[in-house]
Amino acid sequence: MNISYESVAVSSRIRLARNFKDYPFPDKLLESPHAREQAVEIVRLITEELQTLEKFDLYDVGTLTEDRAAYLVERNLISRDLVRHSAISAALITPDESISVMINEEDHIREQYFMRGYDLNKAYERITGIDDVIAECVPFAFDAEFGYLTACPTNLGTGMRASVMMFLPAVSRRGLMKQIVSELSRLGLTVRGASGEGSGAEGALFQISNEVTLGLSETEILTAVDNAVKIIVQFELRERERMKAEEGLALRDKVMRAYGILSNCCIIGMKEFMERFADLKLGVTLGYLSSEKQAEELLFAIDDHITAMRPANINRLHSRMLSEAEQNAYRAEQTGKFLRRTEIIV
Repeated sequence: MNISYESVAVSSRIRLARNFKDYPFPDKLLESPHAREQAVEIVRLITEELQTLEKFDLYDVGTLTEDRAAYLVERNLISRDLVRHSAISAALITPDESISVMINEEDHIREQYFMRGYDLNKAYERITGIDDVIAECVPFAFDAEFGYLTACPTNLGTGMRASVMMFLPAVSRRGLMKQIVSELSRLGLTVRGASGEGSGAEGALFQISNEVTLGLSETEILTAVDNAVKIIVQFELRERERMKAEEGLALRDKVMRAYGILSNCCIIGMKEFMERFADLKLGVTLGYLSSEKQAEELLFAIDDHITAMRPANINRLHSRMLSEAEQNAYRAEQTGKFLRRTEIIV
């Protein structure tokens, strides 16, 4: 996979929704007088099985502090729905944060595998191994006609969401996202913001995934998402070159202004931070700020820095809840230091 491709298709995720055959779904479980006992039993069964496979850290959501829960939500390792079900919910997360198994969210199980770069087939193989292990401890709720039974009808069938995070600065700035959204919808696919359903796009990041899970096999879903991603990648790369040719010095100036602000500002809020880094990343992909050889490593470093500078991550680094003003000052200071030690060519 070349840098041009991975400068568009940033990361891959496969998520599986599952429920156990002989237990009430989480919303019903919350109404049961024995909810806590049943929840503990579900967590115990899954934990025992997965710990034989590899190391997982167990998080009892009901005992998490507010800032720790926010940190995990911010990193997409748990959901807000899991936090809302804190009386019965838990999560198993690998130390490298590549696998997250949420227990008693909307469904009994939400298994997720995350990986940097684009390789849906690898992500699928990895999470199905986890799925097979869980299925051995408790039978899943399954119907011959409707497939895996889930709390939300949109997850019936395979219960699988295959999603790819895409960096689309040229397509979005040139007003072409509406065209892409319309075409994907026709194909049974959807576009969401970087944080999933209900979130807006930030930093020109968009999540492409299947909308339909019923009536399609897992292979068909992977193929549909893969085909769409390949088309969008070529579309974005073509629009980047058009931007470069048409806007010329004005585009380069926009990139260099972003670098100048991020390198020298004393305070910066999250919204502006994301907008400036979208410009900076575009500059890297166009060769304004990096050689092609250095670009991939630099983009990965930038994405890691962006994650580290989100509010809950900053609070965790300080072991306390900082005010927004304190976060903005710290974000500016650390971003300046980060850019001065990178291999950006200006």
